[in-house]
Amino acid sequence: MPALEMSILLAEIEDSIRLAPARVSDPNAVAWIGRATSLLKRWDPDRSLIFDSYARGAFGISPIIAASNFTSILMVLHEARHDIRLNEVGPLSTTINHGAVLDYFEEIRKVLITARKEVFFVDPYLDAEFVSRYLPHIHAGASVRLLGKKAIAALTPAVGLAAEQFQLTIALRASPDLHDRFVFIDRARGFNSGPSFKDGARFAPAIFTEVTDALQSVLATYEQMWAAASIHC
Repeated sequence: MPALEMSILLAEIEDSIRLAPARVSDPNAVAWIGRATSLLKRWDPDRSLIFDSYARGAFGISPIIAASNFTSILMVLHEARHDIRLNEVGPLSTTINHGAVLDYFEEIRKVLITARKEVFFVDPYLDAEFVSRYLPHIHAGASVRLLGKKAIAALTPAVGLAAEQFQLTIALRASPDLHDRFVFIDRARGFNSGPSFKDGARFAPAIFTEVTDALQSVLATYEQMWAAASIHC
């Protein structure tokens, strides 16, 4: 499977793990198991029969057996997640050489095209050039949130035009407390950029790192900041 498709599959698997119901008796369990089984078959077609047996067993007569199969599905989802990360998607941290602005752009673009629901940018130095550079690569119909700090007045017109042209729902807010740069994809993946997204590797080497174990706590921090930020559009 091409690297791009693997990145999309990884994002879907991580979203499925995040949305896993607490127990097989949950009203959403049937839809979740169907989705999880489909994803696992894409990951490892040779184990399709095993995944099907887990899915059927999750609705067995015995509650103990049902719970065991439900747990097996979740366990294999985690296995798939780590396998794809280790063998297919590549390193979690990428260093881009000073002046390699196209390489930096490509790293961001590869992340953006995997989004299906939402992209959330956090950067105190977002500007109009940032809008034209990155937003065209976000899947039409997705929602975009931009949390900035400076140059918001100059950014607002570009946001409106991008929303119209690229069929995106875009919200823009400003917070005086921003310092770091992040992009969150579908609330399931997050990446930290050393430089501002608008500068990339233009002035110095850049490091672009995926946030893993601390993702939910980091995202929660910026969700709180978003809630308290001033609304611009």
